[in-house]
Amino acid sequence: MTNEPQAASSCCSTKTPAPAAEAQEQTPSDGTNPDMTTCMVMPGTPVSKRAAETSGLYRDFEGNRYWFCCPGCGPAFDADPAKYAVNMA
Repeated sequence: MTNEPQAASSCCSTKTPAPAAEAQEQTPSDGTNPDMTTCMVMPGTPVSKRAAETSGLYRDFEGNRYWFCCPGCGPAFDADPAKYAVNMA
């Protein structure tokens, strides 16, 4: 037994998020930004599609692309992609 702190169980507890700030600077005045989406594994977490693709934080499943907020989300998606794909609106 050690006294080292244990990581939280969330897939994103130690996340390095896909930078959303860069894309937010380019948001059109009407509030829409085609480069932004939300993470399918961590709903509500904003993701820059461009930054996620640059970082390899995405998967293709049944003809659709899914972008993730952190490296932990890819393996979670891989374990049960159909579970997360239903979150796509």
